[in-house]
Amino acid sequence: MTVKQLRAFLAVAQTLNFAQAGERLFLSQSALSLTIKGLEDDLGGRLLIRTTRQVRLTPEGEALLPLARRLLVEWDNTEDELRQRFTLQRGRVVLAAMPAFAGNLLPPLLGEFRTRHPGINVTISDVINEQVIDLVREGHVELGITFEPAADSGLAFTPLYRDRFVAVVPDGSPLAQYQALSWRQLLEQPFIALQRPSAVRLMLEQQLRQQKLTLPVAFESHQLTTIGRMVGCGLGVSVVPALCIKQMHELGAHCVRLKDPVIAQAVGMVARADHELSVAAQALYDILLNSPMPEP
Repeated sequence: MTVKQLRAFLAVAQTLNFAQAGERLFLSQSALSLTIKGLEDDLGGRLLIRTTRQVRLTPEGEALLPLARRLLVEWDNTEDELRQRFTLQRGRVVLAAMPAFAGNLLPPLLGEFRTRHPGINVTISDVINEQVIDLVREGHVELGITFEPAADSGLAFTPLYRDRFVAVVPDGSPLAQYQALSWRQLLEQPFIALQRPSAVRLMLEQQLRQQKLTLPVAFESHQLTTIGRMVGCGLGVSVVPALCIKQMHELGAHCVRLKDPVIAQAVGMVARADHELSVAAQALYDILLNSPMPEP
């Protein structure tokens, strides 16, 4: 059965008149008759009995009538929903973002997205860098915002900006008086690090190894918020992306620029390389790509 055949059958069944049904469907009576005959041939029997005086349904036609109504309602609803999705009148986007981005840069961007597309629901998973990559790779979310993944991750990466790392020291520490600190100065203090297998920690260790430096790890945590609070309580020092400076200050810590070496990492969007984004996800992608981002 085709939708055209069902619509023709329903129009005749409701009016019991080929002329009226043809006018409703903008079909000639001959074209309508051929459409009904095609449906009957496909199903293997008569659905309508047509005489010079009247049109009536066969028992099989009576059985098809409520089914045709339901099928066409579902078809029209599906067609309407997809049309609204394609025109961004409704839909849903699931986004994963590392907490530093989700808590600082993302809210105003979501506000702009909401203004443009108020019918689109957005769900945010603010998880650590490694989980963002896993969620995208496994297809649980369409888009992720994270540090640049390894080249063999199987993900397409679109850079948004470069974020440099800054020192986090206790607010009352002598180190807080400096305009900039060298890594050697910072690493004379007990270090509070992100737990392995944090990609950020691995990247920092690789960069420092080239300078023949190592992290004197005294404490470890999975969350930057916990690290900021521990630094604020005087337990040691740490390093975070510059994006987290405001958050660290709120936690009682102080941030200082780092030099010798300056370490920066690209932050951007990841998506599955073999997957085309939904219309709603593409709209969010475009807003993120075309919005101003912080300078490194």
